[in-house]
Amino acid sequence: MRPFIITIFLIVLAAAFSFSQTLTIRVQAPSDTPDTATLFVAGNLPALGQWQADGLRMMKGDSAIWSGSVTAPKGTEIEFKVTLGNWEQEALYAAGDIPGNVRVVLNADTTVHLSPATWKHLGYKPSGGITGTVRYHRGVMARGLTYARRITVWLPPSYDSAPTRRYPVLYMHDGQNIFDPRTSFGGNDWQVDEVADSLIRHGAMEEIIVVGITNSPDRMLEYSDTTLGRAYASFVVDQLKPMIDSTYRTKPDRANTATMGSSMGGLISFLFVWWHPEVFSKAACLSSAFRWADNKMIRQVEKAKKLPRDIAVYLDCGTAGIEARLQPGYERMHKLLRKKGLIEGKTVMGFLDAGAEHTERAWARRLWRPLKFLFPKSAE
Repeated sequence: MRPFIITIFLIVLAAAFSFSQTLTIRVQAPSDTPDTATLFVAGNLPALGQWQADGLRMMKGDSAIWSGSVTAPKGTEIEFKVTLGNWEQEALYAAGDIPGNVRVVLNADTTVHLSPATWKHLGYKPSGGITGTVRYHRGVMARGLTYARRITVWLPPSYDSAPTRRYPVLYMHDGQNIFDPRTSFGGNDWQVDEVADSLIRHGAMEEIIVVGITNSPDRMLEYSDTTLGRAYASFVVDQLKPMIDSTYRTKPDRANTATMGSSMGGLISFLFVWWHPEVFSKAACLSSAFRWADNKMIRQVEKAKKLPRDIAVYLDCGTAGIEARLQPGYERMHKLLRKKGLIEGKTVMGFLDAGAEHTERAWARRLWRPLKFLFPKSAE
């Protein structure tokens, strides 16, 4: 019987490979590439490092041509960028312009030829700066977590001129991406400072303090329902929030405490309200990974007899690239929250951004929606 079983296994294995296709990436390195450099491909597959900048090491051939390949099931949508091993050294195809992701739908064996013009650290100077006043708290250690955090605190326009006034607080994940293009993924930030400042000065939202928390190499686990995820939540609730409340003039009650993030950051924002409704009453979940771990969060909400009391949730999603895979989770969660009693436009808001991609630029363009929803201008 053993040879028969082995034969069946080999047939099944051959059939599985017959449904796989190979993407080959060939890169003509620009003339300013350092002689000691190694090229990498970072992308949305495990073989490409799940967006780690040094995901797939490329091999150098003749005439400064580098190549790398990855195999995936037919029909897989692959997105990637080329780097020298970190995001400060990604490939640019026009000096001064951070490119979008290269996207390929793998319907057949495919070869992509790329010819970058230069590298980010050599040919890109981010414009602008931070609007308003920010303060930094570096090297903040967290109990139960491996990596220290840098905390960036943005203060509203009236903070210095109104010394007795107190403000609501918004805690944001992936904090390196929200204020400063120099630290943000891909050189594009959420423009939280510019958007909030403009809305506040035009009387379209309440003045708030924004707290940005940098992520870590453990981001996937810290931003989900895992031991590290609960440790991260405990860090924010038990360590960071008391520090912020004692250092700045906050309104510390739950009605004035909110959280926001995108992708896995959107998932952990929802989990903050789910786990700690006594602390957080509001969450904005942009392009959220609600389908993580076989729809675990959605299934928990479905089974719950009732939602945490007096919460408000903003949800959105795009429709292009990665967003198309997140869209069913967004739609299911949006429908479920309304079924459980949240009221559209009052305690829940959903927005489908047709054509939008999974990028900081896309989140920056629609950031005004969750800010106005979470912090509507109240009568003085």
